[in-house]
Amino acid sequence: PLDVLLVRKLGVPFQPELAMGAIGEGGVRVLNEDVIRGARVSQSDLEAVESKEKAELARRAHTYRDGRAAVPVAAKIVVVVDDGMATGATARAALRSLREREPQRIVLALPVAPGDVEETVGELVDELVVLHRPARLRSVGAWYDDFSPTSDAEVIRCLG
Repeated sequence: PLDVLLVRKLGVPFQPELAMGAIGEGGVRVLNEDVIRGARVSQSDLEAVESKEKAELARRAHTYRDGRAAVPVAAKIVVVVDDGMATGATARAALRSLREREPQRIVLALPVAPGDVEETVGELVDELVVLHRPARLRSVGAWYDDFSPTSDAEVIRCLG
């Protein structure tokens, strides 16, 4: 069965592409305190970003699953595929959310990730498959000819 593992990046308010954390289904929250401190993000700014992203997470869950529950994964082998990993905030949130659902085994497959990917997510996965590990990963999007967002319609079509 194919399903989505929904997470949302918590972007720094004045630099939304920089992850100060991420949230996932089931109330999972991962924060990068170094980024929050370094960017001088206030508690109220963090709460505002998180509130907005929680609403988007709920909207996507409703839109993509059309009221269905997430595919049960307890005691199953789950392969998680993502477009790549930079900071690892969203990956950690996704994997923590998934781990709470008690799969037998988690395999994370990525086309590109930093060289220290094991340090970032190693304790959350049973197996890691990474095609490219550049010495300096500036952005995941740089590895794609077209890195435009996937539309809701495309996601719904794939899940159908």
